[in-house]
Amino acid sequence: MSYLVLARKYRPRSFSEMVGQEHVVQALANALTQQRLHHAYLFTGTRGVGKTTVSRVLAKSLNCIGPDGQGGITAQPCGVCPACLDIDAGRFVDYTELDAASNRGVDEVQALLEQAVYKPVQGRFKVFMIDEVHMLTNTAFNAMLKTLEEPPEYLKFVLATTDPQKVPVTVLSRCLQFNLRPMAPETVLEHLTRVLAAENVHAEVGALRLLARAARGSMRDALSLTDQAIAFGAGQLEEAAVRQMLGSADRGHVLRLIDALARGDGQAVVEISDALRMHGLSAAATLEEMSAVLQRMAVNQATGGAHAADAADLVDPDAADIARLAAALPPDETQLLYSICLHGRAELGLAPDEYAGLTMVLLRLLAFKPGAIPGATQEKKTLASAEAATPAPVGAVPTPASMPLSRPASTSAPSSPMPLPAARASAPEASRLGRSMTSDAAPAPNSAPVTVANTPVVASAATLSAVPRPGQRLPVVDAVRPPAAPLAVRPLVATPPPEPVPLPVRTAPEARVDTPAPGAAGTPLVLTEEGDFWHGLVRELVAAEAVTALVRELALQSQLVARDTSASSQHWLLRVERESLNSGSSRERLQTALQAAGHAVTLTVEIGRVSDSPAKRNAAAAAERQQAAEQLIHENPFVQAMMRDFGAKIVPGSIKAVDA
Repeated sequence: MSYLVLARKYRPRSFSEMVGQEHVVQALANALTQQRLHHAYLFTGTRGVGKTTVSRVLAKSLNCIGPDGQGGITAQPCGVCPACLDIDAGRFVDYTELDAASNRGVDEVQALLEQAVYKPVQGRFKVFMIDEVHMLTNTAFNAMLKTLEEPPEYLKFVLATTDPQKVPVTVLSRCLQFNLRPMAPETVLEHLTRVLAAENVHAEVGALRLLARAARGSMRDALSLTDQAIAFGAGQLEEAAVRQMLGSADRGHVLRLIDALARGDGQAVVEISDALRMHGLSAAATLEEMSAVLQRMAVNQATGGAHAADAADLVDPDAADIARLAAALPPDETQLLYSICLHGRAELGLAPDEYAGLTMVLLRLLAFKPGAIPGATQEKKTLASAEAATPAPVGAVPTPASMPLSRPASTSAPSSPMPLPAARASAPEASRLGRSMTSDAAPAPNSAPVTVANTPVVASAATLSAVPRPGQRLPVVDAVRPPAAPLAVRPLVATPPPEPVPLPVRTAPEARVDTPAPGAAGTPLVLTEEGDFWHGLVRELVAAEAVTALVRELALQSQLVARDTSASSQHWLLRVERESLNSGSSRERLQTALQAAGHAVTLTVEIGRVSDSPAKRNAAAAAERQQAAEQLIHENPFVQAMMRDFGAKIVPGSIKAVDA
C-alpha cells in the first residue's frame, strides 16, 4: 500500500475537525443550520490554511443525504453516504473543481458555465469550486459575472484565492467573503501533537515548537515539514535533528548573543558569530530567531512579566532566560535591536557573504547601543575644539572662564618668532597694542618679551594665551631686560564681550537683464497736467477694451502734448517715439474710440522724445511696487536671520509684487 502524506491523510472531513478557523466554521455552520444559504462564497487566506478543505466540507454539507438516505442540508455531514464518500474521493459528478492558475481563459470559464444550465445528476446542488480565482483574465471574469450574480437555485459558487486584491470588485460584491487566518504557532503545535500521537511517533516538545514556528501559519507546511523531519530522524522527532534539518540557530546561541550585546562585549559577539558559521546555521534564521526573542522580551518589559508572550511559555525552558534578559536590557535598546534585526535580514542578500552581513548586523547592534557610545569622548573634544576655534574680537580680553591655561615660559628660544596673522590685527594696531602694554604695565613675575608683528610686547604668562589665534602658541623668548623703575601696575579688568549687533545683510547685485518698457528708455518721466488727463483717459479705454492691439500701444506709448479747444472741433497733438506706431489706420481707430468715449477730437501724431506717457507711468508704478516688495522681504527679521546665520540667498527675480 502506498504511503499517504500527513497533509492529505489528516485533511479535515468535517467542520468539527477544522482547527484555527472557528470564525469561518461558526458562520457556515449557523447558515447551514438555518438554511440561509448564499449562492457564492469567497474564501481568502495564505497557503495551507484550509480554503479547499472548507469548500469540500461545504459541498458535503449541501449534498449529504445521511446514512439512511433521508438526510437533508446539515452542518455535520455524515461522511458515509455516497455523496460524502464521492466528494472525499474526488469523483462526485456535481462537484467541480477548476484550477484557475492553469485554466484562466474565457474558453475554460465558458465551458464550465455551460454545465450550469443542467440540474444536478446525483446531488442536491451543483457546486463549482474555482481555486486561485485571481488568476483569471478580465475577459473570463466578465464572462461569469451574470451567472455569478443570478445563478440557478441549484447552483453554488465557491471561489478561493490567496490574493483577493486582484479580484475585481464586481466579483467581490457578488460573494460572501470569509478570510481564513494564518495558524498560530500554539494551534499548529497542538495539532501536530495529536497527529503524531495518532501516528505513534515519538516527538520532543522542542522539535514540535521549531516545526510550528517554521510553518509560518500554514498547517499544510507544518505537516509537510513533519513528514520530512520523521524521515530525517528515522521515525523520531528530536530537537537537535529538527534544528539541523531546518538550519535554524540554537536558541542558546541567540540568548548568548543578546546577553553579549547587553553587556557590550564585542569579542563575545564575534566569537558566537564564528561559531554559527562553523555549524553552518542560517544567518537569516539567526536574525529571525533573535527577532522572536526580542519580541518576547519587549512584551515582558511592557507587562512587567505578568503576562506570558504566548502559551508555550509555560513549557518553554528558555522563558526564564528571556525574563532575565528583559530585566537586564533597557526597553529602548530592546526596540532598537529588534528594528535592526528586521532590517538586517533584508540586507543579507546585498552583502558579499551571508555571514559577513550577519557579523556587520551584530556589530551594528553593538555600535548603536545607546548607553555606550565609543565616540562620545572624541565628539566632546571636537565640539570643544570647534568652540575654541571661534575667533574672538581683536583687542578683547578673554574672561577667566574662557581663558586657556598658560604654559610656563620655555627655557629654549625658538629660531624665529611666529607673527600674528593679518586677519587678527594689522601692524599699526599691533604696534599700538605693544606700546600700550609696555608703557602701562610693568613686567609681571614669570613674564617674558614676545614679538608680535615685529613689535616687542611684555606680557605675563596669564595673558600670553589670549593674544595668539586659538590653536596656535607664540614662542616665548627668554631675554634679560635692564632694570627699570617700578611702574604702577594697571589691573586688567575682564569685561564681558559686547552684545552682538545685527548688521544689515547686503547681497551683491547680480547681473540681471531687465526688458525696458516700450518707449520708457532714454527719457526720464516728467509728470505734466496733460499727462494726468491722458493717463486717466487711456486707462478707461483699455479697461473698456475700446482699443486693442496696435491702437492700444499707440495710446499707451504716446504723450498728449497739447489740446486746442478753441475751435468747434477739438484738436489734440500726440507725440510718439516709434515711427511704426504712427500709421494712418491706428490714428483713425484711436480717434474713433475717443469720439465714442465722448471726445470729438481730431488727432495729430508727431515723432519726438516722450517724457510723460501712460506706459512710462505704468512702468514707474510697477517699479515702485517691486522695490517696496523687495525692501519688505529684505527687511524681514526672519529673512535677515537666515541670510546671516545660514548664508541664505534670495534668488534674483523670485520676488514678485502683487497688485492690490
